[in-house]
Amino acid sequence: MFDPELLRAFAAVADLSSFTRAAERLNSTQSTVSFQIKRLEQQAGRALLARTTRQVTLTPDGETLLGYARGILRLQDAARREFAALDGLAGSVRLGTSEDFASGGLAQALAAFRRSHPRVRLTVEVGMSRNLVQALDNFDLDLVLAKRQANETRGEVLWREPIVWAYGRDQERLDPAAPLPLAFFPEPCVYRQAALDRLRAEDRTYEIVYVSPSFSGVKAAAAAGLAITPLPVSVMTPQLRTVGAEEGAPTLPDGEFVLFHREGDRQDPIVVQLAEALRSVRL
Repeated sequence: MFDPELLRAFAAVADLSSFTRAAERLNSTQSTVSFQIKRLEQQAGRALLARTTRQVTLTPDGETLLGYARGILRLQDAARREFAALDGLAGSVRLGTSEDFASGGLAQALAAFRRSHPRVRLTVEVGMSRNLVQALDNFDLDLVLAKRQANETRGEVLWREPIVWAYGRDQERLDPAAPLPLAFFPEPCVYRQAALDRLRAEDRTYEIVYVSPSFSGVKAAAAAGLAITPLPVSVMTPQLRTVGAEEGAPTLPDGEFVLFHREGDRQDPIVVQLAEALRSVRL
């Protein structure tokens, strides 16, 4: 049986003749769509798309499968609309999420949540983790997807991963005797605080030379050789390399990525369903 989400990605690529434009339609990423097509081709046991540097076209097998895919998706959408009328969930929910997730798989998870619960009004606020948790405690948000420091205990941990110092792959090695040039998110930032705590504990000299509210900003600064910046290992790109102790950079604690609830809301059906949708999200 073919996964409908894979068929949906396949149909989007076929319609638009582009992985990039298909990802935009699906509120996804090009790498995710490419992976979905690869999985579908594995399920089908044959190539479905012919790719060149200039275009994407259907193979004969792809033409055959596309007709079936459209039919399956029409039936799935019809069934979803039919059962949505019976869905008892109605109301609103407010999600806070740190910028880490905004460019990852979050949009796809939220789109699936909205398709499943069309009578729920969903609003999303992107911000710094600590500010979002404060907004949750002030009843301005209902659920927060963010990160926490390793010594904190609040929240449901979704996963952990190493945090590393990132720097431009083609940049010369840093002088371990010189102050470390740093790029950070603005305060209050979990990565920033953890990095500064470790630098101060090791009495390491440093200089904050670049501050940006986005992943793309601090990654660009690192790639250009302006500074090193702490990043989860899963978001490292080929343009970046890891800086270690031999260049004077201390080891950083692992990052913990967490769902924050208010205790009284754990039984709210809308919050429960949104939390379930978010448990599959990764950076």
